[in-house]
Amino acid sequence: MTATPFVGTQGAAGYLRTPAKGIATLRWESARWTVEGAPLPELDTLRPLAGLSVEWPAAEEMGPAERRAAGDGLLALACAGVPLTAEPSAPVPSWVPADLGGLLADRAWLAVRREPGPRCVADLRREEHSVRLRRLAPKPALAPTVSVVMSSMRPHLLGSALDQIARQRHVQVEVLLGLHGIEDHPLARRAVETCAAPIRVVSAEAGVPFGALLNRAAAHASGEFIAKWDDDDWYGPEHLSDLLLAKRASGADIVGTAAEFFYLEPLRTTIRRTSYKSEVWSDFVAGGTILLGRDAFPGFEPLTRGVDAALLKSRHAEGARIYRAHGLGYVLRRSLSEGHTWQLPLAHFLNVAHNQWRGFRPSLLLETT
Repeated sequence: MTATPFVGTQGAAGYLRTPAKGIATLRWESARWTVEGAPLPELDTLRPLAGLSVEWPAAEEMGPAERRAAGDGLLALACAGVPLTAEPSAPVPSWVPADLGGLLADRAWLAVRREPGPRCVADLRREEHSVRLRRLAPKPALAPTVSVVMSSMRPHLLGSALDQIARQRHVQVEVLLGLHGIEDHPLARRAVETCAAPIRVVSAEAGVPFGALLNRAAAHASGEFIAKWDDDDWYGPEHLSDLLLAKRASGADIVGTAAEFFYLEPLRTTIRRTSYKSEVWSDFVAGGTILLGRDAFPGFEPLTRGVDAALLKSRHAEGARIYRAHGLGYVLRRSLSEGHTWQLPLAHFLNVAHNQWRGFRPSLLLETT
């Protein structure tokens, strides 16, 4: 079963985090899918809906060609991120893939009550459901190869960072690690020795600019794609796969995520910022999530700070198309400002927060439990 053509050109572009309308009914009528009795509209018309509730057609009413068309159309909607659901008690037709049928029967996202205040997660649960549906898009026969480039001067964070890279799904990864003055630290040595992914280490003294060390590491890349990784942040196990899916669907030169989730470590608080839209064309993505083809990688500038922003600015000026995907599988850690190349006071993040929770509260897509 393959998705219909509009998925390959648009994907989840234009997804709306907060719906303006409720759930509409999706029916198979006169050999086509209809919404509330009208022919299935363009994606932009569906975006304001909270979702579509599927009414399964009777098997005896459909021939083989109709079943294929119905399955392809339903999968296309799923891959485009349209939130879909179905009555759990209704038998799922045999022509519906089991993984799609299972997601449609999962109505947990609909059970979350929408309420005022910064702790409401109704929109978040809906978007998580949307992302799970998008992941049903057909994947390449061979898992893509990704060279993950990371530099670190914090040995106590290395083990966790390398574990998160090694657990990435649906991709083949290699780690290109720049050790910034910590190559002899026992925690750094242990993290490298126990890394479950292929790894190559490049060392430099602490005085070498951050961008220069990243370039030394990236020079050894053999993957089809290069991905930037930050040692102090958290990444879900399908972070890279989601980026590659967004790249295939959009045709972008560079993809990355929206910077949505932040863990403010000194305050033991998680915030979600939604001022940066996701699933849009942009000139900015979270620096720790940049992914692009190796053949289009210009190298990092030998800067001490602002390496990611400089890369995006130069490539955008050259005409590169940059797509910003969802940020649900990524959390930025913020401790005291001095510890980050991107310096902003903690109060800034509280001021721009749309959601705020006590403790570490990432999206469920991070799969921390």
